[in-house]
Amino acid sequence: MTSNKPPDQAEAELRALWLAAQAGDELAYREALSLMAIRLRLYFRRRMPNLMDEVEDLVQETLLAIHLHRGTYDPEFPVPAWLMGIARHKLVDLFRRRGHRENRHDVYDDSEEQEPTTNDTTELHAVRDMAVLLQALPATQQRAIQLTKFDGFSVTEAAQQTGASEASIKVMVHRGLKRLAELVKRSQQ
Repeated sequence: MTSNKPPDQAEAELRALWLAAQAGDELAYREALSLMAIRLRLYFRRRMPNLMDEVEDLVQETLLAIHLHRGTYDPEFPVPAWLMGIARHKLVDLFRRRGHRENRHDVYDDSEEQEPTTNDTTELHAVRDMAVLLQALPATQQRAIQLTKFDGFSVTEAAQQTGASEASIKVMVHRGLKRLAELVKRSQQ
């Protein structure tokens, strides 16, 4: 969690604290939440560079969700992956709230309603085609590519999300992209 510790050591420390907290150790609980807050701030700052005023609120909202749902933690699952899953849901909730609130103030003029453009249609087809292509890959490669290439997670974050090592994520992404390239080439012949 802190920058001077290797990721494996930081995860091991957080895991030990969180398991002790789950067993009722209040000091471990406070320390685990403190480490989680540091990680959450980094996570939200990276994903919301234009909404820095929302970061601390989102950190607190996520910590509250962690507190309320701490009983759902499965000890077989990496703590950072569980934490980032909750954080991701809170981020999506924020974007939905902001989008809905901001859209209420948009002026709607149906005379300027636009038909889908060629670019919109092409993008929809590309998304559909990519989804079909991804289905041809093993689930582990699909997940690694989804996290790193579409969801914007770093290799480290993807490893934490999946419980795989960083090296494994890199290999899965590389092999998956290589397989996708072969499938695209084959479809063009």
